[in-house]
Amino acid sequence: MPEMMLKFGHAPTLRTVLMVEETLEELGFVKTRKELLRKLPRKIMFSTLTIILCYLQSSNKILVTLSGISWIEKNNNPKFKELLRNSVRVR
Repeated sequence: MPEMMLKFGHAPTLRTVLMVEETLEELGFVKTRKELLRKLPRKIMFSTLTIILCYLQSSNKILVTLSGISWIEKNNNPKFKELLRNSVRVR
């Protein structure tokens, strides 16, 4: 993440990171970043959201795929647990 901060020149505040985390945890899944921006209680810049999503993905709290953004930390969804059990591990 430090290289991302150098590229954009700033770092998001803890309050902003927690706001995005809580929103994603409540929603569970969003299709696009724009959808996530609309669902946030406060407006933030797209570049700030990108930095936060990179951080959340590197800390294994979210999964960003072509189909969308999923909250995976402490996910109690039985379908998700079954998917993890049946998935192939890549090393």
